[in-house]
Amino acid sequence: MDAIRLEVMWNRLVSVVNEQAAALMRTSFTSIVREAGDLSAGVFDARGNMIAQAVTGTPGHINAMATCIHHFLAVYPAQTLGPGDVLITNDPQKTSGHLHDFTVITPVFLREELVGFFGNTCHVLDIGGIGLSTDARSVFEEGLFVPITKLFARGQPNEELLKILTANVRTPEPVLGDIYAQAAGNDVGAARLIEFMTEFGLDSLEPLADEIIDRSEQAMRRAISALPDGFYRNEVWSDGYEQPVKLAVSIEKSGDHMHVDWAGSSMESERGINVVLNYTHAYTTYALKCALAPEIPNNEGSFRPVTVDAPPRSILNAQPPAPVAARHILGHFLPGAVFGALAHAIPDRVMAEGAANIWNLQFLGYDMTGDPFAYVWFSCGGTGARATKDGLHATAFPSGISGVPAEVIEQLSPVVMHERSIRENSGGAGRYRGGCGQRLELGVRTNQKYTFSGLFDRLHHPAQGFAGGLPGAPGALHLSDGTRVDGKGTLRLDPDVRITLDLPGGGGYFPPSERDPELIAQDLRTGIIDEETASRDYGWSS
Repeated sequence: MDAIRLEVMWNRLVSVVNEQAAALMRTSFTSIVREAGDLSAGVFDARGNMIAQAVTGTPGHINAMATCIHHFLAVYPAQTLGPGDVLITNDPQKTSGHLHDFTVITPVFLREELVGFFGNTCHVLDIGGIGLSTDARSVFEEGLFVPITKLFARGQPNEELLKILTANVRTPEPVLGDIYAQAAGNDVGAARLIEFMTEFGLDSLEPLADEIIDRSEQAMRRAISALPDGFYRNEVWSDGYEQPVKLAVSIEKSGDHMHVDWAGSSMESERGINVVLNYTHAYTTYALKCALAPEIPNNEGSFRPVTVDAPPRSILNAQPPAPVAARHILGHFLPGAVFGALAHAIPDRVMAEGAANIWNLQFLGYDMTGDPFAYVWFSCGGTGARATKDGLHATAFPSGISGVPAEVIEQLSPVVMHERSIRENSGGAGRYRGGCGQRLELGVRTNQKYTFSGLFDRLHHPAQGFAGGLPGAPGALHLSDGTRVDGKGTLRLDPDVRITLDLPGGGGYFPPSERDPELIAQDLRTGIIDEETASRDYGWSS
């Protein structure tokens, strides 16, 4: 295909999926989607191959969605679908790993011929059960399970499914509103795709898809080939639930292919921190692509040179009915483990360990008027330092989501944010220091007890530095009554109790003795570190 024509068509296709994602975000009912961007959006050819994704979205959604469409087509073969059909599921094993994520797939027809699919995945505000928590002992406790089924059939909504959803969630309006927004986003994408195909005289997407996917695959294989053959190994530790969790990775690189095996990792947990293989695959492939070929389009082709495995019933290949609600906690550790394995071979292309998982906060209770509320949002610690730059403060890596403004949180819920600030001294020292976490002090406007559920980590296993860099500060959780609590589980709190969260910092890169004194002085001026820390970690003297 002519290179100029291909470039024009590629950019037009990306604009189509970006418009799909924008429509979803602008019609969403929750700050989870429209503010934090906890979603994915993508376009597929008629065979179910992902061609392009929107620029927004998390790897745990988009990379998992790239494989999940084949599960949809196994239940509803392409020839059985028609215009106006829309499919939906939140099956953890087949999509993005827990019940709070709904994936919606819409087939696209041109002159009554199936030409492709649009798909998106979103985190809904509530799915019933015990709420977004690590406390469940099986997936049955975690909420409503919707198998692959039709959300719309020939344009008519599945009213029976909607009645079941309404009856099983605490906040039916935003949950159903976001599901309709997901369908609407796909519809916008479909309309723009038909315009695109008509303008360029395309009867099928497959020739264009093959060209894009093949080029991505070959570019990824070239990037892998540049790495020396061999085995690359690493292990990292998470706080876990009742005991620490080991994540062990072995990467076998041979020619233009990589096989990543997580054998040696801890076995399944009795609590909801387990990860399904689909989610393990998503964050493993994301890490490799970040390190080896970040410029290559993320699609079916970029996945083909990499295979991922983990032993069944291990914590990274959990089997039903293992609880999985907080699967992101460990899933977000995987890129750091992969980077650590590759650090000796390509130290300039990886980053030190960071805070890893986003800190999920869920509040349930009754506001001052007696009406029930449920509110969830995410906060971020610091990223690890890079070989050429400092880490970033309060930035979500690897998930890529955005923080929600305090004003939005307080407008949409009775939660009050008394403080949100950068946590000084939390970034690990090094020639390049780790990013700092943040401090949050929270309360709730209520006259009744409320429920707080935390999905936190790195309270006991801080982010490690690379090549002589120091670890970041561990996280901490305090209550205003003086109680110090662990990072996971559900608490019932009195109305006047406030919660203080100290999010972890990222690890440093290279020894602190190599840091530029001007950078140390700058960190002192901006309050990132104090003089005691500067003296202890950097040998600074004023």
